[in-house]
Amino acid sequence: MNKEKRQQIFARLRDDNPNPTTELNYSSTFELLIAVILSAQATDVGVNKATDKLYPVANTPEAILALGVDGLKEYIKTIGLFNAKAENVIKTCRMLIDKHQSQVPDNRKDLEALPGVGRKTANVVLNTAYRQPAMAVDTHIFRVSNRTKIAPGKNVLEVEEKLLRFVPKEFLLDAHHWLILLGRYICTARKPRCGACLIEDLCEFKDKTSD
Repeated sequence: MNKEKRQQIFARLRDDNPNPTTELNYSSTFELLIAVILSAQATDVGVNKATDKLYPVANTPEAILALGVDGLKEYIKTIGLFNAKAENVIKTCRMLIDKHQSQVPDNRKDLEALPGVGRKTANVVLNTAYRQPAMAVDTHIFRVSNRTKIAPGKNVLEVEEKLLRFVPKEFLLDAHHWLILLGRYICTARKPRCGACLIEDLCEFKDKTSD
């Protein structure tokens, strides 16, 4: 795929949705961090149902730490892997208090040192909260990048690096959200809805559907 096509693709996505954001509910950087930790192998809808009950009760590192592992589990037990996630969230809260004055770090090294925070979670926080050019490649972005040929790669890190290199700079801060939404609602895994896609004529997928 050439530079001109990529420019057109992201220009259309921006025109359609000028201010994209995550579908996770949050009102602080800390709430975003916890929601993203909880969202691993879970849906945003499922995470929102849990955090909508949790955050009015506890939405700071101190308040969640005070709940303890068992107290936190009561709020997040509807989310997959909730036992391990509860342990990680409590450890993360303790580390934020002890090492970061209860503030969420704004750099990859300190973020990835937090329990339950991997590269993808760090990228979401850096991009969404701190507006840094980071690309959190999930299953949706990996599929869309390969299927459309915007940034094909054999693994998530390769796709991430190619997106950072190939996406025109003016679109870099929001590209991650546009691609997730495209993958979640249009370029779906089993059967892409090519007929409803804004970029169908620019996409280089060979087996397009008429839907």
